Amino acid sequence: MKVRRHTHRGVDWSAWTKPFGRALARLRAWPRRRRVALWAGGFAAAFAGGYAIAALVLFPAPIFASATGVPRVLGMSRAEAEGVLTDAGLGVGDVEEGTHPTAQRGAVVWQDPPPGVVVPPRAAVDLSVSSGVQRVPVPDLTGYDAELAGQLIVAAGLVIRTVDSTQAPVPRGVVVNTRPPAGATLTPGGGVTLVVSVGAPTITVPSLIGLTSPEAAYELELVGLILGTSIRRTSNAGPSGTIIEQNPSPGTLGSPGTAINITVAR
Repeated sequence: MKVRRHTHRGVDWSAWTKPFGRALARLRAWPRRRRVALWAGGFAAAFAGGYAIAALVLFPAPIFASATGVPRVLGMSRAEAEGVLTDAGLGVGDVEEGTHPTAQRGAVVWQDPPPGVVVPPRAAVDLSVSSGVQRVPVPDLTGYDAELAGQLIVAAGLVIRTVDSTQAPVPRGVVVNTRPPAGATLTPGGGVTLVVSVGAPTITVPSLIGLTSPEAAYELELVGLILGTSIRRTSNAGPSGTIIEQNPSPGTLGSPGTAINITVAR
């Protein structure tokens, strides 16, 4: 019996590749500019397809979601700001607190990102909230010259409200006290009164009773004092136009430049 030997016959790929070869040959016959345009179109189509796959499958939300402008929440309370951000589709990030020169406690004084910046939905916005108005301590100015003390007050962020004088056993023009006292705290721009020495009380106040105002001013000038306020009062204690009372009283001690207040009969 004869046995027929079967042999494996290979696949004839020529039938499959001939059309591709003919198309490639026709493509090579095209002008160069046309071939470049074709390749560019193919690349663009591939890129668009890849982008579409990424948008639809891998990253659908960030690519197609609409961007959101950050609303302005400066000056709002923390609760109001968080509500506005939530309604805008955003989140609240880190919240820091700190003193502020003018903002009241709980008010938003800064936001990051700033208002108007376009961000993706659900982006977090960091907030800075005031813990209260910053307070400035009154410096200790005792023993300073009045002019230098004034400069220190301004440098601390405060202002001089008034300058009062007093008799004290320290040189003239030296600060002996402040109102409010050293260590007290004020808001920025708060006023401080300086109490300045006019010197130690070493001058005996002369009697001005019975003198006229011009005569009294002359007598006081001779001893280093000055005439202060003058009021008129109906009285039989002395002739009209003469001094019937004075303060400080005659015989007391005064410092150079101390003012003596008088009452004149009318």
